[in-house]
Order: sequence, then structure tokens, then C-alpha cells
Amino acid sequence: MEGFSGQPQGSAEHWSAGRPRRRRTSLLDLRSVAGQVLLLQIVIVVLLVVAAVTAVVLQAERDALREGSRESVVAAQSFASAPGVARALRSPDPTALLQPKAEAARKRSGVDFVVAMDTKGIRYTYPYPSEIGKKFVGTIGPALQGRTVVERAGGPPLPTGRGMAVQAVVPVTDAQGRIVGLVSAGITVKNVTAMPELPITLGAGAVALALAVTGTTLVSRRLLRQTRGMAPGELAELYEHHEAVLHAVREGVLITDAEGRLLLANEEATRLLGLPDHARGRPVRELDLPEPVRRLLASPEAVTDAVHLVGDRLLAMNKRPTYPRSGRGGSVVTLRDTTELAAITGRADVARQRLNLLYDAGVGVGTTLDVGRTAQELADVAVPRFADLVTVDLLDAVLRGWEPTAEGWRHLRRAAIAGDRGEVPVYRLGELISFSPLAPQMRTLHEGHGLLETDLRQASGWWEQDPERARKSLECGLRSLLSVPLRARGVPLGVANFYRRGESKPFEPEDLSFAEELAARAAVAIDNARRFTREHAMAVTLQRSLLPRGQPEQDALEVAWRYLPAEGGVGGDWFDVIPLPGARVALVMGDVVGRGLHAAATMGRLRTAVHNFATLDLPVDEVLGNLDDLVVRMDNEESRAAEGLEGEGVTGATCLYAVYDSVTGACTVARAGHPEPVLVRPDGTVDCPGVPASAPLGLGGYPFETAELSLPEGAQLLLYTDGLVEDRGQDIDVGMERLRRALDGAGDRSPEETCRTVIDTLKPAHSSDDIALLAARTRRFPPSRVAEWDVPSDPALVPSVRARCRETLAQWGLEEAGFTTELILSELVTNAIRYGSPPVTVRLLHGRGLTCEVSDGSSTSPRLRRAASTDEGGRGLFLVAQFAQRWGTRYTSRGKVIWTEQQLHDGATAAAGHTPVDFLLEQFDDLEP
Repeated sequence: MEGFSGQPQGSAEHWSAGRPRRRRTSLLDLRSVAGQVLLLQIVIVVLLVVAAVTAVVLQAERDALREGSRESVVAAQSFASAPGVARALRSPDPTALLQPKAEAARKRSGVDFVVAMDTKGIRYTYPYPSEIGKKFVGTIGPALQGRTVVERAGGPPLPTGRGMAVQAVVPVTDAQGRIVGLVSAGITVKNVTAMPELPITLGAGAVALALAVTGTTLVSRRLLRQTRGMAPGELAELYEHHEAVLHAVREGVLITDAEGRLLLANEEATRLLGLPDHARGRPVRELDLPEPVRRLLASPEAVTDAVHLVGDRLLAMNKRPTYPRSGRGGSVVTLRDTTELAAITGRADVARQRLNLLYDAGVGVGTTLDVGRTAQELADVAVPRFADLVTVDLLDAVLRGWEPTAEGWRHLRRAAIAGDRGEVPVYRLGELISFSPLAPQMRTLHEGHGLLETDLRQASGWWEQDPERARKSLECGLRSLLSVPLRARGVPLGVANFYRRGESKPFEPEDLSFAEELAARAAVAIDNARRFTREHAMAVTLQRSLLPRGQPEQDALEVAWRYLPAEGGVGGDWFDVIPLPGARVALVMGDVVGRGLHAAATMGRLRTAVHNFATLDLPVDEVLGNLDDLVVRMDNEESRAAEGLEGEGVTGATCLYAVYDSVTGACTVARAGHPEPVLVRPDGTVDCPGVPASAPLGLGGYPFETAELSLPEGAQLLLYTDGLVEDRGQDIDVGMERLRRALDGAGDRSPEETCRTVIDTLKPAHSSDDIALLAARTRRFPPSRVAEWDVPSDPALVPSVRARCRETLAQWGLEEAGFTTELILSELVTNAIRYGSPPVTVRLLHGRGLTCEVSDGSSTSPRLRRAASTDEGGRGLFLVAQFAQRWGTRYTSRGKVIWTEQQLHDGATAAAGHTPVDFLLEQFDDLEP
């Protein structure tokens, strides 16, 4: 080519005098312009001939259809108007009369069929007798209205064979003009094969095609000679592309012939090999090139990525034959400078390894919210790809979840160790370390950036920390140290130390920036774990402070409980045992939706509310109803507070509330969306008592159903939250079955043993939800400690009530409490008779204290007030409140119960240092005589 050697050179076949020789092509070669023009002309002529033939065929078909329609209409009308047809249609046997006439008419008219039928379309005639009596296939509606119908036939096979049938349907009328039947005639149109114009059209098309092909062939031959097998623009474009590629590429290109002469060399090849200007056309062995390069250029073998040194450059050479399929000699050689690429590749490999390590750190560090585990993940990910030994030292406050302060920097605790320690005397895991102010660890904490000690033998601060330990570490092979701070939100959390041993390359300055990046990513995960640890500890502390801390004083139940917080955060599970008056106990088990401080605080509010409702001695369903209203109000408060913010969302909770009466053995239970309790009978059988399920708390407006259970003495009632029997990998039905198996035969176990067995059996390895469990074994109040009798509605009988109370207390050995109890009972009975309604009943219970209960049929509740000095009454309840430890009212289905509780150890005297008589005299001192 002219741009390379001044005169185009090439093979004898393809290049001659700087111009391409003519290719051996034919008119049928579609790659040439002539071949494409010939094909296009033939296609156009063929399409014109086909269009003409199609037009002739369609026109002939339309004419034939029009003629067939006319003939079928004429035939049908002629037969319909023939004499005797209308009369024959009314005869008893129309077929016998009309079939011969129809066949005769069909043959005379030349149609394919003539069909006579009734007005319902039932055939009386047909060329095929087997089709007579069947329904005519066609449209007869317009014919019944007096019109003629012409359509294409679609009925049984026609006797004329192939073709397109046309049929006409006409009405048959009698003398009065009434339509008495229908006649249809059809004919098959055979016009395609019988068209006289078709051969002429085809012949004309063939002549036109021959003329067009002949003319096109002559034109294409001339075009083929002029273009030499390709278009002139293609030749010019090929030359320009060839020139541009050889000059623009950053690779050197050499072309040699079969004798080893250099035919072409572009500018890049000239520069890389240092070729002189007159090198083209000379044998490559005469060029001033290294011997391996000359041997490669002169040999006929193909070469792939052979690297040779030419001057100060490393050249990658590829060689391929110029005509690999023709067997002729000649080669093309490409050259690429890899001198800079080798250095870049080495750095790229290191960078790629560092990026992979950072990616692995992002994935592998911070998989848990445990501070120690996160620190260990940082150490593990850096060994052995970055360091031989890694230690992580954290501030003691960080490990505890506290906010780190500068006062604690001197004391770091070893949180993680990774690598082959061998005989290296490193500090033990968990050991508290006091670093010297000049130690690299303390300096990096104060300065806020990493420190590099390329040679530990020259690190004076590292030696000062512990000379003996430093000496042994050097003997074990430690040579280099990188100490970088772990900082998050600008607050130091600790230090990460990376060591390399003698057989590894010492750390370099560029390693320091990578270590700081690695430590920065890990510090974020460690700080997240620290904050979670703090919040988790706060939530656990808050929740445990809100849960019962000890057994309440009561004789109705023997109870034991367990509470296990979830690993991922504290939830809102709670339980309670609330003593009630009348030897009764309330059992509560609840679960607040969500987790964290919000759930724990919500749980505390609900537990306090349950205590208040229980103190009011409300029925079980009313307690859950009031809780439901409270949760709804809390939801509204949360919704208003969270408007426009990302709040905690709507609060929801479940709750189970049960009241056990140890006197009667009755237990009233209701549950709001909570799992059903499990009952273990004294004989060891386990079942669910069938407490109806109600809607969870917070939905509002739904009633709560209750169940009355009769529990024998020694039975155990188990209350629990769903975390015990349900998790992500286990359905609740499977958990319930496991719980039943764990409780099977537990009738003789204590509640403490029952809780231990259930937790050991059902506790998951990694709990995702809180677990609360409460086991209560029933006791029965001794009948000998219960006294109950009815009181007639007569105030005059109140002294007899006091006398019976005195006798009962004497039997129980409580004579010291007699006067106080008589006073209390007298006031309560008098109020019941005076203001209540019968029946009036008195019940005394002797347990840990003395309980007096007076019930009547009224629902009116008494109120405590202070009487004026001039009032003659109104001091009864005031006296009761003074002498009783507690008093209150509870409502029943038959009325109400006024109850009092007295302590027995102090003689039932409420006023310290005074007798009941003294107290009474003091109350009446101000009254006038």
C-alpha cells in the first residue's frame, strides 16, 4: 500500500500494479451487485404475472357465481310455481308426489338438486333418498316471509363432486297467497378449470418473464465487467479502512512474504522494533533485530503471545499465515508492548485481592449483634490474606455496651485473637491490658490514625510496654506491626493490631490505608453491636424490674415461673400472680407485639393496669374488656405521636386472665388472642380445657368469652407465651404436641420441676421470641377453716350473728380477735339488712389472716365517708376501715359481697397502743349528751 512502502505490494493473485484483480464471479453470485439486480428483476416479473393470473381467476369466479345464482333461482321458482306443487305439499304423502317431479326438473334444468320442504325446513325431496325427512341445511327465514334467499350451499355432499355450490330458496304459495312450503335449488360452480382466459394469461406471463430475464442478464453482465465483481465504492471503502486501521491501532503490524521479505510495517511496528526507513522489501534476517525476533519473523510456524525483549521493551508477538487455506507463504505478525502492563498487572492483582478482602469483611463482619463475636470476625477475615496474627483490644466499656470515655483508654480488654500464635506470648483472650502511653496501641488511640512499625526491633514504644514479652515475640518471628484505631461516630472503641512474621513481607505504607479502611468498616459493626448490647441490657433490666420478683403471700396455689428473653431483643411478655380476697388468686399471662424498650414499657403499663383492675375485683371478662380499651387508647396516642414520623406503629397484645377460688375449686378463665392453657390432672393426664378464644387486645368492641373450670386439688395449670411452642422453623401444632409429651406423667411433679422440664425440652437453641412460663398447682382451702351461714333480714338478730362469730373464733383459737371481728361483722350485717336485699349470708375464712364476707342480693355499693359531729350515724364503714387491714366490694351474679381482711399476729387491733374500746370512746368524745 502506498502509505507503507510507496507502492502497493501483495500477492500475485490479489494485488497487481496497485489495483485489485477481477474476481471470478457469475451472475448467480448474490454477493455481487449484478447478481442482486438479476434476482430483483426476476422477482418483480414473477409477481406481476402472478397478480395478473390471480385477477383473471377471481373475475371468472365472480362471473360463475353470478351465473350459478341466476340458474338456481330460475330452477327453484319454476318448480315452486309448477301446477300441482302447492296441492302436493298439502297431501298426506308429499314425497311420493313430488320426488319424481323434482328429479325430472333437476335433470331438465341442469342444477344439482331440487328440494321441496315444508315450512319447518323438513325435506320432501332430494337426489339422495336417505336425506329425505331430514332438516334442510340453509337459511329459510326470509323465504317464509315471501322473499327469495340466495346463498352458498353447506348441506350434504352434492352429486356433482368438487366445486363451490350456490343454492336458492323460494316460497310456495297456494291460491290464497299463503306460504305452504319452500323449494330450494342448488348448482355447483366449476369455473376455474374451465376458464378459457387462463392459458392465454399464463402464456403471456411466461413470454414477459423470458424477455425480462434476457434483458436483465445482458445488463448484469455488463455491470459485472465494469465492477470486477464488486462495487467501486466498496473498493474505495476497503482501501480507506485498511489504511486507517494500520495507522490508528496501538499494535505493530508486519507482513512478510514466503521468502521472508518484509512487505509492510506500520508506524507502531517501526517504533517498537526501531526499523530504518528502507527496511521494507529487505529480508528480515538482514534487519538489526535480536536473534530470537529474527528467527520468529523468518519461520513459517504460527506463534501465540511469545514475549521477547527488544531493547528495554517486552514485546508480546503473535504470528499467523497470510493465506492459511491456500498453502501459499507469507505471514502477518502483530506486536504489543507489555512493559508497563506487567507492572500494572502486579498492582492490579494486589488491588483485586484487597477488594476481595474488603468485600469479605463487609459480608463476614457484623453477622451478629455480639461485640465479642464481631471483633473475632474482624480478626478472622484478615488472617492469613493480610496478616499472620491479628489481635483486637476493645475498651472495657464497649464490651459492656456502655458509651466509651477517654478515662477508660488505659485499660483495654483483649476481645479477639486470630492466626497461628505458636509460641508468640500474646495477651490471653479476655485479659485486661494497661498499655504504656508510648505503646503503638495507646498512641493510635490518642492520635486517631494508624501507626506502622515496619521493624519491631526498632519500635521503642512497643519494647517499653513489656520488654520480656517483646523479646520472646521477636524470637518467635514477629517482625512488623500495623496498629489502627477502631472508631465510629468519631468515638474510639479500641485498637486492631496486625502482625506479620519473618517469612512474610513487612508492612508497607500503602498497607496502612487498607488496614484503616478495614478497621473503619469493622468499627461500625462493633459500634452497632455495642449499642444493641446497651439497649438490650436496658430493655432486659427494665423488663425484669417490671416482672414479679418474688412469690406473693397466698395459700391457694403453689406457683413457679420462668422468663427467657429472646436473643435478638427483649419482647413484651409478662406474667403475674395476684392474691385476691376470699382465698382467691388471679393468674395473668400476656404478650405485647414487638420488642425493645417500647414493648417493655407497654408491658409495664398493661401489668399495672391488670393489678388495678384486679384490685377492683372485676369479673374476668370485664378485666380483659378494660385492658382492650386501654390498648386502643395507647394505639391512638402512638398514631398521633407518629404522624409524619417513623414511629413504633400500632400496639397489640394478647392476654390470658384466670381467677382461681380455692374454697370451691372453681377457676374462671378468659383469653384474648393468647394460646390456650394446658391442664395437668393429678393422675398425670394432659389436656387443654377448651377455653374459647377471643380477639386480641387492641381491636376494640369485641366481647370476651369466659370458661368455668372445676380444678381438683393437686392439678397443675400451665400458662405460657407463643415463644415456647412456636418459632420460624416450627409450627404451633408441633410445639403443642412437644409440650404435651414433656408434661406427660407430670402429675406428681412440683411446679418448679415442671418448669425446669418444659424449658429443657422445648427451649430452642436460638430463641427469636421471648418465652414466659407459669406453672400453678392448685390447693383447696380446708373446710374446717370455713364458716358460712344465712342471716334473716331482721336487725334484731344481729346479736345472734355476733354470738355465732364468737363461737366460731373460739373454735379456731382466735379469741383475741373476737371483739374486733364482732364489731366488723355487726356493722356489715346491719348495713346489709338495712340497705341491701335478701338473702344475706355471712362467711368467715381462717387462712393467713381472717376474712369476713357479708353478701346480699343488692348491687348497691357502700361508700366510706366521715360523719359530722352532729350526725347520729354514718360511722359504720369508717370503723370497719379502721379495724380491718383491707376491705372492699366485689359483685356477683346474685348481688355483691362486702369483705374485710384482718391480720392475726397483733390481736386484730388497728390503732397502735390502743384497744378497740379506747378507739370507740375517742370517736364519741365530741358528741353532746
